[in-house]
This record gives sequence, C-alpha cells and structure tokens, in this order.
Amino acid sequence: NHQTAKEFIQKAADGGADLCVLPEVWNSPYATAAFPEYAEKLPNVGDESMADSASAQLLHDLAKANKMWIVGGSVPETVAGTSSAPSAATSDDNDNDEKSKIYNTCLVMDPTGKVVAKHRKVHLFDIDVPGGITFFESETLSPGESVSVFETPIGNIGVGICYDIRFAEYAMLLRQQHNCKIIVYPGAFNMTTGPAHWELLQRGRALDNQCYVITASPARSEPPADESTSKYPHYTAWGHSTVVSPWGDVLETTDESAGVVFADLDMSKVEEIRQSLPIYNQRRTDIYKLEQTK
Repeated sequence: NHQTAKEFIQKAADGGADLCVLPEVWNSPYATAAFPEYAEKLPNVGDESMADSASAQLLHDLAKANKMWIVGGSVPETVAGTSSAPSAATSDDNDNDEKSKIYNTCLVMDPTGKVVAKHRKVHLFDIDVPGGITFFESETLSPGESVSVFETPIGNIGVGICYDIRFAEYAMLLRQQHNCKIIVYPGAFNMTTGPAHWELLQRGRALDNQCYVITASPARSEPPADESTSKYPHYTAWGHSTVVSPWGDVLETTDESAGVVFADLDMSKVEEIRQSLPIYNQRRTDIYKLEQTK
C-alpha cells in the first residue's frame, strides 16, 4: 500500500498538483479487526519528526520533496494509555485515558513536510442496513472530538472523514465559524450507500456551504472467490473520487478503478457565489444558532 500511495502521489505532483488528497484507510484493510494491527503512532500538529510512523514519514517526505500540500487520507492511529487494551468509543479524547485508543486519523502536511492538521474521524460508521451492509467502527475505534481546519494561501480548508460528510452541522461549522472555502473528505463508501448517496452528499455539502468539496475513495477490489481464506472480511469500496464546485456541479470524477483525478479550482467562484446568493448573511440567528462546543 505504501508503494502504491507513493506512486500515485508522485503522479499527482508530476501532473502539477499543488494539493493531493489520499483515500480513507489507505495503509490497512478496511476491517475493524485489522485496525489494531495496522495502527501507527502518529505525530501531532507542528511535529517535524515522523520516526514512529512509516505512513507519516512517507507523507512528510513526498510533501517536502514535491513542495505540495498533502491531505493524507486516513490511517488507524494508536494512542497509548495506562492499559494496553484498545478501548471502544468514549466521550473523552484525552491521550492519557486509562485505556489505549485507536482513531481513524487524517494527517495534513504542508509543502515543507510539517503537520498542519490532524483530524480524528468524529462520527463513527456504525450502521445496519437490512439486505445491505452491517459495519460497526466503534468495535475498535474511538471518535475524535474536534473540528479540523488548516490555513493555505488560497483560503482555509476543512477536513472530515467519510461518515462525517453525512452530518451537515459539521460542514456548516467549517464554513460559518472557520470560513472554509474547501472541505475535503477522504472516504470509503460501500456498494450499498455509494451508488445512492456518495455524489448526492458531496453536492449537498458544497451547496449548503458554497464551497468546493473534494473526496478521495479507495479503488474497488472485488471479494476473493473464497473469503474463508482471507484474514479479514473483505470490504468493497464504491470508488468514484470526485470534485464538486460551490454551485454543486461535479467538476471532475472517476470510476471505481485506481487513478488520479485532476481539477483546477477557481477560488474566485467561491466569493462570486457567496455574494450572488448571500445565504450566510441571511441566516435567522434570532431563531436558530449553530454552536461549536469543543
């Protein structure tokens, strides 16, 4: 997986990309049982040493070598406590909790290789769709407790991971309280929710917040003929990495196969649309209010 990520990041850089986005859980099988095995100790914002994480080191090296921003998809992150046993979801994100935790975490590197944002997936993917899919991330993962934003020369960029995109309030916080002009969601929707909701949710978040929405999905791999021979349950991703404009148009997308999606973002369109349809200034804050509590 590391070699594949390196090759595709380099393809993006060679194609002139200033910002590169990786998919969710790119270093590991997407299986709750696999997360503890593949979890890494990740650096924090501002750290320059990546010695404890091969995945972070790869992102750091490629961002620095290519002088590009990298939103590093996500990898399972282990945070040690006073006990070695992983903990399920709790309400406290303190790294010194009694038990160790595992998070679904996105690192963002600036063009010098410095960590400028670290997003732990806030909303865990716990679903049971009759006749479709059953999956409970909370079996091994803990939820993050923060809104994630980083500054760039073209404006603030917000970060969510996969299931976070279903929660309009999170995206609205990124727009209303942090003035994000781009929201990035590494994600791995499945064959039940992907065809129905993947593009729809992206266009919805883009329209709600009059911003660009960028998603990156793993390529699809078909299940093995005999799944009993696999160490972990197979997860089939929908794919279709996409870029959506502040007007809700799909600017660029791809299919389920591996590839690089290139898109040119005209940032003047953000302000043009926000001025043409000034919904931010027309909110009835005397009736309703959105509040960030952490």
